[in-house]
Amino acid sequence: MLRLAVLVSGGGTNLQALIDASEQGGIKNAQFAVVISNKKDAYALERAARHGIKSLCISPKDFKNREAFHQALVDALDAERIDLVVLAGYLVILPKILIQKYRDRIINIHPSLIPSFCGAGYYGLKVHESVLARGVKVTGATVHFVDEGTDTGPILLQKAVDVKPDDTPEILQRRVMEEAEWKLLPQAVDLIANGRVTITDGKVSISEI
Repeated sequence: MLRLAVLVSGGGTNLQALIDASEQGGIKNAQFAVVISNKKDAYALERAARHGIKSLCISPKDFKNREAFHQALVDALDAERIDLVVLAGYLVILPKILIQKYRDRIINIHPSLIPSFCGAGYYGLKVHESVLARGVKVTGATVHFVDEGTDTGPILLQKAVDVKPDDTPEILQRRVMEEAEWKLLPQAVDLIANGRVTITDGKVSISEI
């Protein structure tokens, strides 16, 4: 049984999508070990509590320096014997010690079709504002493994979403979440939990059942 840690910073809609999928049988052979947020008032922590999932706040503000914060985060994951770390709207740069220790065991959901509209500075509504400003006709979401770069790790899943003429950043953000993010992230976890994902030379292959 794959032990999951979900890292969040805000409302936790992607966390809710994971919880719903798990309860409805869309994710097999995985269990939620802990939800961790860097913000004490993150609604995601309440979502976790409602479903009986252990939750923790590990905030940089509570430590004397970043190194101590980083170590506390790694220690918390180690204590829960985590197999897979899922970044679901976690707006904190991961420390290298965590990436190295959990190599190929950290995934992130990004609200665009990487390599478009990704990298430093592209997060939240800023992604969708940039999509609309550029005038592209198709956007989407990407689940990728996390490495030391920003949105540069191996791509696991992608799903396209149409951009409509009357879209605002907020409307587009919602459509991308509903049509792509909330579907891709549970699918990614299920694939990994059932041993169907392999990374070779920086590329992901998915085996048939």
